[in-house]
Amino acid sequence: MLLVIDIGNTRIKGAVFEHNTIVEQFSFLADQLEIKLNAIVNKYPNCKDMVIANVGNTKKETIQQMVPTLKSHFITRAWSFPFENKYATPETLGIDRMVLASGAVLSYPNQNRLVIDAGTCITYDFIDSKNNYLGGAISPGIRLRYEALHRQTAKLPLLERKYPEDFVGNSTHESIHVGVIHGVIHEIEGFMSQYQTENANIIIILTGGDADFLAKRLKNTIFANSNFLLESLHRTFQYQINND
Repeated sequence: MLLVIDIGNTRIKGAVFEHNTIVEQFSFLADQLEIKLNAIVNKYPNCKDMVIANVGNTKKETIQQMVPTLKSHFITRAWSFPFENKYATPETLGIDRMVLASGAVLSYPNQNRLVIDAGTCITYDFIDSKNNYLGGAISPGIRLRYEALHRQTAKLPLLERKYPEDFVGNSTHESIHVGVIHGVIHEIEGFMSQYQTENANIIIILTGGDADFLAKRLKNTIFANSNFLLESLHRTFQYQINND
């Protein structure tokens, strides 16, 4: 059994795998990390290894001290990845984006791939059919857009995510929902259309915390999988073992 952990900007997500199947998955805040990890270890005593993608502020040593019985594997840029990194600044490419790219290559060979991760930020990562990682885009996610409108203005309220009732907002609340939600939808659809126009035989993968919310509202054909990062962590670890 294998425990995979994604330490993100706002939440920690993870899953326990048995072979290639998710046995259990979970999500919690950073301050619950030690309690949750120990509960998982106690529940799954056959789990001996933990794979971590860390883009948050939790220190490596802190995680190791929390569960000393597990062998910790922290994904770094020195790992073997199934693509050639063509990013102009490879040292700045986030580990989470590299893991998603790895998962796309291993899951969908011989295709052009666009991975859209709709989380705190919305990231777009393009890997061509020859397994070259070429880059993509980063923009504010849904929650960040709501927060920016509230924090950077004097009177706009902070709202919770909601799909607007109409395309024309007839109140301040509805206008904010229209601007944020439809703004994100149009952005994603615009990127997808451009990639599809310029690249034949392309698969588009939508993942992240807002994936399910957005998937049913997008017009373009996509493969929505909110667990794609966790699955990609598992696949990347297996690739590392076989290519170390």
